Amino acid sequence: MDKGLRFRTDGTFKIVQFSDTEYMDDVAELNGRTAYMMRTVIETEQPDLVVFAGDVIGSLRCSNPGQSFRNAVSTVEELQVPWAAIFGNHDSEAGITREQLMDIQLSHSYCAAERTAEHVSGVGNYVLNIQGSDEQAAAALYFMDSGSYSALPAVHGYDWIRSDQIDWYAACSKALKDQNGGQPVPSLAFFHIPLPEYQEVWDKGDCHGEKRDEVSCPRINSGLFAAMVEMGDVMGTFAGHDHGNDYWGELHGIRLCYGRSSSYVVWDTDIPIGARVIELKQGAREFDTWLRLSDGSTLQRAML
Repeated sequence: MDKGLRFRTDGTFKIVQFSDTEYMDDVAELNGRTAYMMRTVIETEQPDLVVFAGDVIGSLRCSNPGQSFRNAVSTVEELQVPWAAIFGNHDSEAGITREQLMDIQLSHSYCAAERTAEHVSGVGNYVLNIQGSDEQAAAALYFMDSGSYSALPAVHGYDWIRSDQIDWYAACSKALKDQNGGQPVPSLAFFHIPLPEYQEVWDKGDCHGEKRDEVSCPRINSGLFAAMVEMGDVMGTFAGHDHGNDYWGELHGIRLCYGRSSSYVVWDTDIPIGARVIELKQGAREFDTWLRLSDGSTLQRAML
């Protein structure tokens, strides 16, 4: 298949983000319900790209984590929709490495991901360009590995996006800007673990949506958000990880967005699972976003 991503003739490009599908061996019935939800959302929204925003599987409860990953993405493959995945802290905890998962991801017919950037921390750092009507990059999607858990004894909790990853992003951003006549290319960024600024925007900004979990961000702020503000291209960031959070808020011109929990495994019965939908517009530094739920309904969050 042609894996190139393009804006539609009406100038739109639609992304469906599934967060934390958490496929595991011993919950086949729940996996089936998750697959039905994904099929419902995809058939309703007809996206141009599906993004799995980490924790695609819960590897600790997988006897064959590679097969669990294939099962998790099988619905999207069957529907023949381009897709890409980033990895979360649960994907490679046991029985499989991120490198092996990346090889499995790239072996699929409709996977649009690219080989991870060389000599950069983590696995799954890559950028996908969306072509406009002139066949040039009209938008860019950055995918970054936010790691798993801190390897430093003095720092507890989750890992963080490293300085060499930030340098890689800035270099890609500059190259696209140079190709675009000196203007930043409108971009989005996807990673699993939210940045510390997700807490800041909740505390200080105007947010839309639910916050039922703490913001499980790293204790180290490595500066990715500052780099994105300086480069001027990223319009929005998208994370998963915290199943009870689906809010978004704007901070310094960037919209920090959670997805919607897409897993029945860790499920608050008051929050129907679903997906975040993102629609880009060619030539505009803006996007629309809403939630599509498991029952087929949509949810536009009011300001909190």
